[in-house]
Amino acid sequence: MTDTVSFGYEDVAPAEKTARVRGVFSNVASRYDLMNDAMSGGMHRAWKDRFVRRVKPRPHEQILDMAGGTGDIAFRLAASGADVTVADINPEMLAVGIERAQQRGLDGLVWTEANAETLQFPDRFFDAYTIAFGIRNVTDIPAALREAHRVLKRGGRFFCLEFSTTLWPGFADVYDFYSHKLVPKLGRLLADDEDSYRYLIESIRRFPDMPTFERMIGEAGFVQTKVEPMLGGLVAIHSGWRI
Repeated sequence: MTDTVSFGYEDVAPAEKTARVRGVFSNVASRYDLMNDAMSGGMHRAWKDRFVRRVKPRPHEQILDMAGGTGDIAFRLAASGADVTVADINPEMLAVGIERAQQRGLDGLVWTEANAETLQFPDRFFDAYTIAFGIRNVTDIPAALREAHRVLKRGGRFFCLEFSTTLWPGFADVYDFYSHKLVPKLGRLLADDEDSYRYLIESIRRFPDMPTFERMIGEAGFVQTKVEPMLGGLVAIHSGWRI
């Protein structure tokens, strides 16, 4: 890892980023779904549905949903009968997910605090690894990708849903204005937290573009890597296989 990493538009020490990201998600945990609605105009729900359809979870598969604290992806995966472990570095996010699961009467999920860069799970344990809107907040992304590869069985599949950079002319300018100018103000209005929203938008801008991130997935050991852009690449589903 380099001496500094990005925290939004700032370059900070790795340990500082980890602590500050933890603080952001502690602040927004109780309003995380509201935040996603504000950032995506509610479209994140359809994106997540499409993402889980691509994963194709099957009954009794072991699936690790990393950075899945509030349960949005896990609930969708579990509907297929898969055995889902929800992991998140932030206990406040996990608490929200556990409460939501209880409200839905779902008691078959496993919830665990974990760092994506140093997972406590054994080698070749999971059939699938999912991470949605979480990889860009990881301090050492290559380390997290290597860990994803390690904990997957041979034939296991990796799926990542993440914001990227739209390539559609015109729309990119509109979204840039909306995200930089309006989303932080929505954060202040809806959650009394403009700074956390600003960081989340800036973190999207600093995240590698689609070809670069696909290459990083391959460098972690995955094969048959693929990118499925949505809205011209505003959001993308990345995937790969462990052999």
